[in-house]
Amino acid sequence: MIHAKSGVEVLDNLSVVNSPGTGIEHWGSSYFGPRYSTAELSSGPQALMTQMSPNETILPHFHGVAQFQIFPSGAGMMAKTEVRPLMLQYKDHHSAYGPLVAGPHGLTFIALRNRIGDSAPVYLSKPGYREKLKPSKRRNWISPHIALSTRPVLQFRREVAWEPLFEPGKIEDEMSAQLVRLGAGMSAPGPHPARGGGYYVWVANGSMAANGQILPEWSMTFVEHTESAYEIKAGPVGLEALVMQFPKDDD
Repeated sequence: MIHAKSGVEVLDNLSVVNSPGTGIEHWGSSYFGPRYSTAELSSGPQALMTQMSPNETILPHFHGVAQFQIFPSGAGMMAKTEVRPLMLQYKDHHSAYGPLVAGPHGLTFIALRNRIGDSAPVYLSKPGYREKLKPSKRRNWISPHIALSTRPVLQFRREVAWEPLFEPGKIEDEMSAQLVRLGAGMSAPGPHPARGGGYYVWVANGSMAANGQILPEWSMTFVEHTESAYEIKAGPVGLEALVMQFPKDDD
């Protein structure tokens, strides 16, 4: 199945939510699935947006499922690493990260998971977290800053470009993260879905044609691993998209 959601719809449906770690109010919205789950395994993707309050801190924690995390606006610090638009994080299940601290103008992150599983955060500041840890590769990687094209450079691009966001030589499973650049109306085959555990295509710049509609910036599709193929298609102004593939088995 191919899932698609407009970023405009997600932004228009932001509502006030309380951080489960601190109780501080910030804003959240869902692309796919519930905001959090404690189910061991359920079908379908889970993707959510969080807009942090100015100077807010999210405490160190981990999740029971692997995730990619996009930082598309605002600025802040992930432990000792500065995060700003546009950057991407990948972390394995049961891999702690943080604290995440927003700057004075807030920080946005979008968490992407390939399945609805045990995704509720487990905080290192609360008792009992050690009993919930499980073996994992413990990767917690943050990409360098991702530069995007100006509109005319993007629109009139003539060649497809794929750029890895993490060092391919360090990846020993099917996980991958790339930026694809397409000029107006161009298309390119996405990764073969069966090679991994499904993948997201997120519109960083321009627009994407999908499911009979033109999806604007911050929109996304999720391609389940059971699909036979998927074509990534640029809209009328071109497309720069993050293509984020999960490993086949993250246990």
